[in-house]
Amino acid sequence: MSEDARFEDGREAPLNVGALDAEDLKVLSALVQDGVFPSSEMKFAAKDRRFAILLNRFRWEDGGKRTPERVQSLLNISEVRKVSSQGIDRTDKDMILSVLSMEFEESDAPSGHLILTLAGDGAIRVDVEALDVSLKDVTRPYLAPSKKVPNHE
Repeated sequence: MSEDARFEDGREAPLNVGALDAEDLKVLSALVQDGVFPSSEMKFAAKDRRFAILLNRFRWEDGGKRTPERVQSLLNISEVRKVSSQGIDRTDKDMILSVLSMEFEESDAPSGHLILTLAGDGAIRVDVEALDVSLKDVTRPYLAPSKKVPNHE
């Protein structure tokens, strides 16, 4: 006799998701909302055409059912031509940045600009040849230091 799998029997696994179009990017944007990182944790490897951010993202996928958690995740953007920013003091390596959203603005298909909007009027613009973004959890979840769910009033 066989039984259907039950949700309760599943195990939690780290996220490893990607986006190749604007619709996919909406999911990643929701997952990185309220992710925080020091400015020293973003890197542009021009030779490899990659821009990456190691961020501490809030685990929105948990649905707030348990104690609020964060997890370190690597946001990786491929096919990058250029990276620019506004409202970020690049000399302040201890500056903590917070992601509000990510959006893709297509210019000459499939090229365009990936815009990361940050709290405090900051933004990062990543010019890409084609949209290719991944998000991968790289640590185990940990208790959010604030012990609270981020609030957007």
